[in-house]
Amino acid sequence: MTLRNSLLTLLLTLTLAGSASAAVLDSPAVDLDYSSRTSIALDVTAGVSGAPSGFTVEWMDAGVLDALGGAWPAASDSRIQRMDFVGTPTLNIENGTSSYRLGSFQVAGVELGDLFDETGVVGNSHAELLPGVEYVVRVRANGGSGDDASPFSSTRRVTTLGSSAQNCTYTQGYWKNHGAGACHSGNNADVWPVASLTIGTVNYTAAELCAIFNQPAQGNGLTSMAHQLIAAKLNIAQGAIAPAAVAQAIADADALIGGLVAPPVGSGYLAPSSTSGLTNTLDQFNNGVTGPGHCGATPTAPSTWGNLKSRYR
Repeated sequence: MTLRNSLLTLLLTLTLAGSASAAVLDSPAVDLDYSSRTSIALDVTAGVSGAPSGFTVEWMDAGVLDALGGAWPAASDSRIQRMDFVGTPTLNIENGTSSYRLGSFQVAGVELGDLFDETGVVGNSHAELLPGVEYVVRVRANGGSGDDASPFSSTRRVTTLGSSAQNCTYTQGYWKNHGAGACHSGNNADVWPVASLTIGTVNYTAAELCAIFNQPAQGNGLTSMAHQLIAAKLNIAQGAIAPAAVAQAIADADALIGGLVAPPVGSGYLAPSSTSGLTNTLDQFNNGVTGPGHCGATPTAPSTWGNLKSRYR
């Protein structure tokens, strides 16, 4: 065999080997829908390549991850809870979830802690979650049909509601003076029930939320609405139950804000005329005019902090 033929044969072999290699699926994204005392509802959104063989969700106590310096332990570690979502659900289908086998950018809802009676799920982590505990969660698309499993998604922190949850509300002024750092006043206790919130589609740390609270609106409808939206979500995180109209206002406000980043963290802007109705609805909820009413006593600070988006379906 000539040198030329040898090179052609080698090139053909490498080409065939490359074409036969499995494709790596894109990582899904995971977002918090709502929390209860013993469960956490999540939305899993597939990447471009989908999750044609379903997906796997892993979770564990956030304190374990923190003790490990933020690195997840080996897959065999018994502290990791794991469930494979591979079939058709029949229980948690309120958001239209009909299958855990997802196409490109399709979304499936799952509820950790409420899987005992669920179908289409494989694993041994069916038990309810513990109340008032911060968990870390990640998800990956399963391999199969010639595709390799995706890398895991980024880690999300979520918290179940504590037993001290209060069905009442406080104003934005109260929350602005009962947090940490710049949102602390005098001898007030830090009673914020979460360490971060998602406003629109952007997740903010407690420090960033505090900066937004302390930012004068100055004619920016985004800022004034964000003040009431943050307060409403803090109220819900500490146990207040939002009436349907308020829950809808929160959803509408998030949709209107979208990816705009509120000042001073960013430079987003909305005309006050487009936000005033939603802002007033949220303001009445926070002031106790609508909903469960204003709290009459200072809430007890929770033992753990977490990322809790809301407590409504």
